[in-house]
Formats: sequence, C-alpha cells, structure tokens
Amino acid sequence: MPMKILFVHNNFPAQYRNLAAALAKESGFELAAIGASNAQPMPSVKLIKYALPDADVSGTHPFARRFDLECRRAEQVLYSLSTLATSGFTPDVILAHPGWGETLPLRTMFPKARQLVYCEFFYGAEGRDIGFDPEFPISGLDGHMGLQLKNATTLLALADCDVGISPTNWQQSTFPRHYQSKIEVIHEGIDTTRVRPDPRARLMLPNGSHVSCSDEIVTFVVRNLEPLRGYHIFMRALPEILKRRPNAQIVIIGRDGLSYGLPPPAGSNWKSIFLQEVRDRIDMSRVHFMGGVPYGTFIAVLQVSSAHVYLTYPFVLSWSALEAMSAGCLVIGSDTPPVREVISSGDNGLLVPFFAADEMAARVVEALQEPDRFYAIREAARQFVVEHFDAERVCLPQMRQLLDLKAAPTSVAVRRNVWRGRPASEWPQAIRRSRKHMTPPEAEISGEGASGREAETVDENQF
Repeated sequence: MPMKILFVHNNFPAQYRNLAAALAKESGFELAAIGASNAQPMPSVKLIKYALPDADVSGTHPFARRFDLECRRAEQVLYSLSTLATSGFTPDVILAHPGWGETLPLRTMFPKARQLVYCEFFYGAEGRDIGFDPEFPISGLDGHMGLQLKNATTLLALADCDVGISPTNWQQSTFPRHYQSKIEVIHEGIDTTRVRPDPRARLMLPNGSHVSCSDEIVTFVVRNLEPLRGYHIFMRALPEILKRRPNAQIVIIGRDGLSYGLPPPAGSNWKSIFLQEVRDRIDMSRVHFMGGVPYGTFIAVLQVSSAHVYLTYPFVLSWSALEAMSAGCLVIGSDTPPVREVISSGDNGLLVPFFAADEMAARVVEALQEPDRFYAIREAARQFVVEHFDAERVCLPQMRQLLDLKAAPTSVAVRRNVWRGRPASEWPQAIRRSRKHMTPPEAEISGEGASGREAETVDENQF
C-alpha cells in the first residue's frame, strides 16, 4: 500500500514545493493537496481547491475578527477534507501551515494521521517586527491584544500536531519556550543547482538595455516594496550610491502592494512615498523598478548583481536572501537576528545596522569600487548555502528522516551550524580574484522571458 501524504496550504505548493516534487517522482507515495483558489497544481498531486466566500465580520468583536475569518476558512477546508475522504484517500501524514486556520479541522477529520505543522513565525510585541522601527507608530493595548490573538490558530495547531517544523533557529525561537522542544528546525531548501553563479548571464532592463556581470549593478528584491523589508532605508541610500558611482545601475524587484506590516496612507503606496522622498536627488534613468518578475528573470538579476542589499525587520527570513547567497552575490544585509543566523559579516556577506543608510551606501560603494576584494566572500556565501541549505542533499533528507519515509537520501543529512557573526572591525581582507573566473553552470540560464515561479509571490511565506 502506498503511503498517503496530504499537504494543506492555501497557497500550495509554497514551502512544500521541493518535498512534493521529490515524492511525486517516486513510487510508494500517493499525494494530495488542499489549497485556496490561488493554489497551483503539481504533477502527481491531487489538488482540491476551496473557495472562500465573502464574509461580513463587522458584527464580530474586533479582537475576534481574524479568528472568525479563520474559522470560515476552516469550514471550507473541512468540506474539501470530506471530499477527499469520500474518494478513499485517508492520509497517513499531513503537512500543513496553521497561519490561516486551515489546520483547525485536521485532527477531527483524520485523528490517526501523523500531523506536522509549519511553524513560520510567532507574533509578539517585543524582539520582533512590532515596535522595531521608531518611524512608525506603535499600537496601543488594543493592538497588542489583537497581535496576541493572531497566534490563536497556531497555538491550537501546536497542541494538536505531532511535530512542528521551523525553517530557521531564530524563527523557532519566537515560539513559546514550552513548545520549542516540539519544533524541529528544517529549512525547505534551495535549488543550488539552478540558483548558482553564471558569468555569462545577461539581464534586459525595462528601458531595453542589457547588463551583465561586467556592469555595476546594485540589486534589491522583495515581494512588495514596504518598510518591513527595508525599502525605505534602501531608497535613502541611493542618492549617495548614485552620486559616488556614476555608472551604477539600480535594479529593484517588488510590487506596489502590501505583504506585511502597516498599510500606507489611504490613496498611496510605500513605493511612491519613499521614491518621492529622494526623487530630486537621484538619476531616475539609472533606477529600474521591475515589479514582479518570472523566476528565471529573478535568477538573472542575482547573477549580474555586483552588490545585493537585503534588509528585514526581525521577521521571517526570505528565500531570496539564501538564493542570493547561492547565486554568489555579495549580500549586504541588515544586522538583525534572522540575517545574522546565515551571514557572518566579513566571511560570507556584510552586515550593517538596519537603519544606517549611510553605512549601507558606503559598503555598496566599496563593493562597486573594489569587486575583486570581495570574491572570497561571494564564494563562501554560495558554499554556505550548498552545505547547509541545499534542498536535494541536505534539507530533503532531513525532512524524509523526520517523516520516516522509506527511500534512500541522496547524501547524509547534516545539521546546520549557525554562524555567530563578528563585528566589522574584525572583517578579513578577501582574496583578490575577479568574479569573472567563477565557475559557470552546466547550462546557461538567460532569465529573459523565462518562466517559472515568480520571485516574492508566496503569501506570508519567506519573503
């Protein structure tokens, strides 16, 4: 009898893409998934979509409105589970994300299934994203109550599940201490074979021109251009970067919407607000907003990057940060807990204080002035991701071991070692070697017009 595995995620496949794809290629597994209308099909995975009808929760107490909506979603998931059960599919293992209420009916419907929940982030009023940025108002007591209640379905899922899974040690640490022993740290993994350096890569900019590794390209990638991912700080660094490097081109990937944090003032968006703040001090012909792009284009952006800026509040670590490292980028990141876990400043990237736009600009200018000096750091960044976050050789074997799935992993799974980082005063000089000598991939990835998953498209997942 095949082992039956059910994935439950409104935006399937999301974090389960690598695992579902690997299992779908093997015999001995029967796969199904439940997701919302935006879920995407995968080969050999039976996908059942549910629709979430419009709901008026104005009559619900403000503290309970989110939970009300999550219960409504759970009801739709319950209907989908019933359809699945009627078809004869009774899962042995369920993997689910608790963030939207979808886990609420799982134990009731399939009491014998082994249940693993994705523990992405636990909201809190201290030491995380809330209150981190003094530029934006801190909510009062009502806001703190609402924040606590955002964790309700996650807590219920943790009580119900057999095991929790967090992608990083810091994200695991955000959960209540008495639950942390129940949560394993296993990242979903990076495809380091596809996301790798390519000295032949070329990127077409929105104005029709082409750039390559020989150009001075500063890159910034987010799902949406908003403060939580440091868009405002990056924009404030641009006047100095563009002034000191007259040939530099700025490439920005990100939409105009909102993924996380506070909404912008009515009738505006964060992109325009912070662009307007610096517009009269920057050469707009050298600043390229690309919006949302196909995944191949996203990879090409990383491959031509001279300096990649990654900023985040203390929040979920983005896939794009690890993908940038895998592509051999010189990542200039914010000195915040999620980033410190994967970047040791001066070894496999550079860290600057989140709010220090001037210091960030200085590091970017150094990277553009003396690219050879940072070659060893680029190599170390890729090696770190290959050794600790490679999907096929590290993360999937770890996941299979946790799931107790029968199949030999491609290599021995290893536990990740966390880099503690060092202050900038202790940064070593990197080996002087031109980036053009970096080993090309077996097959060139052009990135122009390529298709695939889009960069920064997963709702509340990793970006």
